[in-house]
Amino acid sequence: MSWISYLPDHSFPIQNLPYGVFSDESNSEHRCCTTIGDTIIDLSQLAKAGVFADAAVTAALQKPVLNEFMSLGWNSWKATREVLTELFSVGNDKLKSDTALCAKVLIPSNKVKLHLPAQIGDYTDFYASKEHATNLGKLFRPGQPALFENWLTIPIGYHGRSSSIIVSGTNFHRPVGQKRPDPEKPSIVGPCAALDIELEMAVYVGTGNEMGDRVSVTDARKAIFGYSVFNDWSARDIQKYEYVPLGPFAGKNFASTVSPWIISTFALEPFLVKGPEQDPAPLPYLKEELPGNYDVNLSVTLKTNEGESHVISNSNYKYMYWSAHQMLAHHTLGGCNMRSGDVMASGTISGPTPGSYGSMLEMSWQGKEPIKLPSGAERKMLQDGDSITLNGWCEGNGFRIGFGDCTSTILPAKL
Repeated sequence: MSWISYLPDHSFPIQNLPYGVFSDESNSEHRCCTTIGDTIIDLSQLAKAGVFADAAVTAALQKPVLNEFMSLGWNSWKATREVLTELFSVGNDKLKSDTALCAKVLIPSNKVKLHLPAQIGDYTDFYASKEHATNLGKLFRPGQPALFENWLTIPIGYHGRSSSIIVSGTNFHRPVGQKRPDPEKPSIVGPCAALDIELEMAVYVGTGNEMGDRVSVTDARKAIFGYSVFNDWSARDIQKYEYVPLGPFAGKNFASTVSPWIISTFALEPFLVKGPEQDPAPLPYLKEELPGNYDVNLSVTLKTNEGESHVISNSNYKYMYWSAHQMLAHHTLGGCNMRSGDVMASGTISGPTPGSYGSMLEMSWQGKEPIKLPSGAERKMLQDGDSITLNGWCEGNGFRIGFGDCTSTILPAKL
């Protein structure tokens, strides 16, 4: 337990200690932080006070983003977590008794603004849920095999756009693009008419690799810094017209929302679980002996432009066919150089039942079965003014590890 008080079911107990970046009214500079309960802990002030013995950690935590700290590697992350756990545990009064330092370090969470925790250099979106890929195969290629043959042998992905990744609480305008709603007529330019969500997890690379080197599945476990919740917004009608022959482009590059906290692999370690049986067996470079998935509960809440709020899906990260370790191993197979702060997204996370699907395309089965809300309102896709909030949490023995909200509201298109 911590001497900072919080309710037993709080998302941010001392067992969590996530990493983020914040500013407040008294200081607009971005600073690294963690949180316990409803209290933000300014890591830059702790670093200045000499709490961390490692000079590299002390310097890195005074930067405006977490990239330098992430680059220090697993041993530094572990040592820093141990210092923070000891400092804020019940019975340790070293900081608690220093009222002057506490005044600088401890800030109520309702007094701060959270920012993107890292400078995201590159972003890769994967397609790693077998249920999701199967559902889309059934919708788009009826009467044919739902999965392409290569899907079962490699983690499929594409390079996305990092500049349009936004932190939770940032809203965006409905995208405009080229589409072809009538196959008998030429394409047109107009606002997206089929705006969708994709329930995903973001995987932050901690330590990168030199160009030409590979990261093995085993080494990936210590190369990954942590995880966040991720919404890969999708303009389905724009995507449908453009994706042949090279795949997603303007239908995906306008906005992706990420939760502000990075949950470390140390906090998630108790929730490691084995993923689904992989058949055929992966090639040796993708073979994973240890559990590689996490038991993370996920929810999708729709708040309509009329003000009605309703959970429209409950899923879990444990359903993923390909683990993050396998994704990183495949990403670097040809020598691709990953860098600290790079993000790999999991792809839409769908479970085995309609109530666990991770996109509205699946939930409404391409519009044939609209999502019905308690008020009687329906949604096939999202309307202007609608908000989506994604949440993730792990249930521990007497504690909960939360990820924080991943929320954005859709504004009208700029015409």
